[in-house]
Amino acid sequence: MDYMTLREASEKWGISTRQINYYCTEDRIPGAIKMAGVWLLPKTAVKPQDGRYKKREGDKQ
Repeated sequence: MDYMTLREASEKWGISTRQINYYCTEDRIPGAIKMAGVWLLPKTAVKPQDGRYKKREGDKQ
């Protein structure tokens, strides 16, 4: 399996490395592993949905 670093995922998904680190520690990215203090994410991993926002009833989307 091929892996990418936090920096590569940050560029791919358009979010900060800190946010991706949080997703990894909360097990929100399946297949992410920590090796020698570095998070490795599968290249096929998809960006987790941001849990800070909820879709409100009545919103158009």
